[in-house]
Parts: sequence; structure tokens; C-alpha cells
Amino acid sequence: MSIGKTHWAIAEGYIPGKSVDDSRELLSHETACILNANDAPAHVRILLYFADREPVGPYEVTVAPRRTLHLRFNDLTDPAPVPRDTDYASTFESDVPIVVQHTRLDSRHPNIALLSTMAFAGN
Repeated sequence: MSIGKTHWAIAEGYIPGKSVDDSRELLSHETACILNANDAPAHVRILLYFADREPVGPYEVTVAPRRTLHLRFNDLTDPAPVPRDTDYASTFESDVPIVVQHTRLDSRHPNIALLSTMAFAGN
């Protein structure tokens, strides 16, 4: 039995441009936690949507069989870096079922905020 869906969406995205520290651990970031519980690799295509411009992508990643990938949007650079201080949304299309969860670390202030939500599963 496979777990997950092949289409996912995260309607909320925002990477703060500031952080209390520049270390990787405390850098403000958005993450897509992708689970591939299948016996085959998951080839995932990600598109970013904005309020005032055309979508950007696809960004392409592969998640190995029976593995998870915690993909920081901050690390996406090809075809373009994800802009900071900009609202965006994202969609994920995979050739095998996956599960996607969204997290954000907002470290603009010393009282750090962390949030996590499930993405919306399509089909």
C-alpha cells in the first residue's frame, strides 16, 4: 500500500529577510518535509506562485525510496532563488505518491516562532 498523493499545495509561504543569527540553525527559513514511503524514487517538480508575477519553476528534486527530504526553500536556486520578504505559494507534483508537510522558522526576533502545517493533498 502506498502512502500519500501525487499532487500537493502549500498556500502559505514567506521567508523573512532577517534572522537573529546567520548560523544555519537559527536562519529564518521555510521547509517542505517530503516523505517517500515507496520502493521507487520520487521525482518531484515544484512551482512557486506569487501575487504580482508569473510562477517560477519547476524546481526539481528527487527523494530516495523509503526516505525523507527536509527541503529548505532558502536553498532553492535553479531556476531562480526564492525571494525573501515576499508572499508565495507552492505546488508539488510527483511521479509516485508522497506526503508533504510545511514548516517555517521565523527568527526575526529573539522569541523565535516555529510553525508546521500539512500541505493540501490533491489526487
